[in-house]
Amino acid sequence: MDAKEIIAQLSLVEKAALLSGKNEWETRDIPRLNIQSISFSDGPHGLRRQEGAGDHLGLNASLPATCFPTAATVANSWDEKLGEEIGEALGEEALAQNVDVLLGPGLNMKRSPLCGRNFEYFSEDPILAGKMAASYVRGIQSKHVYSCPKHFAVNSREYRRMAMNAVVDERTLREIYLTAFEIAIKEGGAKTIMSAYNEVNGKYANENEHLLVDILRNEWGFDGLVVTDWGASNDHVAGVKCQSNVEMPNPGLDSAREIIKAATEGEGRITEEEIDRAILPIIEAAIYFKENDHNKGFDKEAHHAIAKKAAVNSAVLLKNDEDILPLKAGTKVCLRGPFVDKPRYQGSGSSQVNSTKVETIAEEIKKYDLVIEDNPEAADVVLFFFGLDEIAESEGADRMSIDVPEYQIKELENLTVFNKHIVGVMSAGSSVKMPWLDNLQALLHGYLTGQAGASALLDIITGKEIPTGKLSESYPFAYTDCSIVNYADTEKRNLQYREGPFIGYRYYDTADVAVQFPFGYGLSYTTFAYSNLTVTDTGVKFKITNTGSRDGAEIAQLYVGKKDTGLIRPKKELKGFKKVWINAGESAEVEIPFDDKTFRYFSTVSNKWEIEAGEYQIYVGANVADIKLSGEISKEGTIAELPYNIDDLPSYKSGKVRNVHYEEFEKLYARPLPEEKVGPLDINDALCQMKDAKSGLCRLVYKILKNNLDKSYEKGIPDLNTMFIYNMPFRAMSKMTAGAVSRDMAESIVTIANGHFFRGLGGVIGGFFKNRRANKKYEAHLNHVE
Repeated sequence: MDAKEIIAQLSLVEKAALLSGKNEWETRDIPRLNIQSISFSDGPHGLRRQEGAGDHLGLNASLPATCFPTAATVANSWDEKLGEEIGEALGEEALAQNVDVLLGPGLNMKRSPLCGRNFEYFSEDPILAGKMAASYVRGIQSKHVYSCPKHFAVNSREYRRMAMNAVVDERTLREIYLTAFEIAIKEGGAKTIMSAYNEVNGKYANENEHLLVDILRNEWGFDGLVVTDWGASNDHVAGVKCQSNVEMPNPGLDSAREIIKAATEGEGRITEEEIDRAILPIIEAAIYFKENDHNKGFDKEAHHAIAKKAAVNSAVLLKNDEDILPLKAGTKVCLRGPFVDKPRYQGSGSSQVNSTKVETIAEEIKKYDLVIEDNPEAADVVLFFFGLDEIAESEGADRMSIDVPEYQIKELENLTVFNKHIVGVMSAGSSVKMPWLDNLQALLHGYLTGQAGASALLDIITGKEIPTGKLSESYPFAYTDCSIVNYADTEKRNLQYREGPFIGYRYYDTADVAVQFPFGYGLSYTTFAYSNLTVTDTGVKFKITNTGSRDGAEIAQLYVGKKDTGLIRPKKELKGFKKVWINAGESAEVEIPFDDKTFRYFSTVSNKWEIEAGEYQIYVGANVADIKLSGEISKEGTIAELPYNIDDLPSYKSGKVRNVHYEEFEKLYARPLPEEKVGPLDINDALCQMKDAKSGLCRLVYKILKNNLDKSYEKGIPDLNTMFIYNMPFRAMSKMTAGAVSRDMAESIVTIANGHFFRGLGGVIGGFFKNRRANKKYEAHLNHVE
């Protein structure tokens, strides 16, 4: 039977049940029609298939899997072929561990360097993020496994991520925050998308018709599965109407009863046809996965080698005074820093991998022709392995600052007393400020290298390999230099994206704000010269010559700008790139094509993509601040009418957007800005908001949560469970407790929080027994459908 024939045989009771997960990681099965569950697993950079009872935070043990470098790391390779190779390996491991849908890659934009989950995201640029994500998707799906890019959309912080409204103008939404997803779907062919926790312009992402229907389904032609982030569902009926297919993880059958009630009572909020439409991709996926062979296993050593290849090709050389690197054979080195014996190679949270093995610098360096010297004063070079601690980068919490921990910098400063030849080797998944940079003669940034990082970094340090990575994000001198610094109020529900499109290099480059290292920056052990630019209607061609003494790779970047414009525009924007390997003394002809995204902008007049007429500047460079070649091209416009008078938006015209007045942002937003909610707590408020609850009991619960959170920061080890609960809204209790808590019970808990203890307690107790009876009745009905 095909999917539609199967749906015709399902009862409404079965259909409603299919739209929610049956446990932490699986959809419901229908044995009588031979429809098996679909299994999900975390896996942006490695499988996290759990043994026994599942949880989405990584608290319980998972099966051994290869820990590849994180997305933030691999983005520095600018290498789509490498991304596809990693994706293929991830797909193989998914098959081996009986996983149907791999929850990744993550490709939210790095709006702020403080986002605790930046290590899981590729870039501050949507073209680079989208191209790399598409490569992962192609690789994963080549193994008959679905890839699930996440989190759709505008999820750019962790604190109160489930109780936050992203307020962003339509053009910025389309050009900055949705373009990467568009590329992952259109070029990668992604068959699953995960909806985000947050609201987008007043509607939760999972029930946002504009996102899920207008754009994802109708405009992009997506026909696959939409799955909620774990606990992200708010109004399940509204989600299903918007063609969200699976509510995860395990809300029990209360959600299914909501669907049946909405379809059969009163005015009929939802039709059975709409329910069938939402079920179709679930049945199609179950049929697609049915014949998968899960007995093949995977080659652990081969995948470890891929992890190492990825780490080598993604490391970025940021400083190399007097060519101290690579180190010569026989160099006496002193190893210092917190990551010599215990590497920092992945982030914390739902992406944490139980690695098949993990290399350490202390062990791997024994295989190299270097002399280990314990005394820094007697060493030729000190290798200082440092970076961000685990607590700094974790799902569920944002970073407190962009500083490297003080104890590490004190150790570095102490070392300078004994030896001036210090090579820093940094591990971090997102940008940091570097007031200590002058203390280093060289700085090699490995990001989060995965399980094979030690040998990968040592290969570069000793010259066995050459550094080829370039930064996929900007490194500001300080957090206060960021465009979003005044628009990051963590206590407000409405997070206003007043900076518009000016995030990352789009801001620094346009507003002439100096940075430590610009977007696209990276050094090599060789040098390159650019020449002979030709600009045609189809793209650019130019020559790159390796002018040094070593074979190497250069990442050429294509940027486009328009000086004469009536639109808000950054000075230049990345529109293409190519990584080219060139032997010493040789040249390569490089071609970067234009595509449908090179000259387009989203018009809020026509509500579609348009081209502004006029002359465009074409830039080819080694990074955004190092343009080697430039040219021009004229384009005919597709529409004459512009959405505003640019002179009415002076901050956006200049790109100096750090202090945009709300009235100017409201003009850009083109509708009244939402007011902050006042009054009692409601079901969509986060548990951390119990700080000001009328209930003394709830204030006590808040104090306990806050105390546990503070202790985890003191220890330097993330308490993932507390982090999640602290930021969780009351509604999530009914979505993540396997049916033990109904929506009505969650509402009663809110009643308690608002100071009505006995009324709320009565609702919880009565609701418990009512919910249990209803669940048993529903299960019995499911088990006796014929």
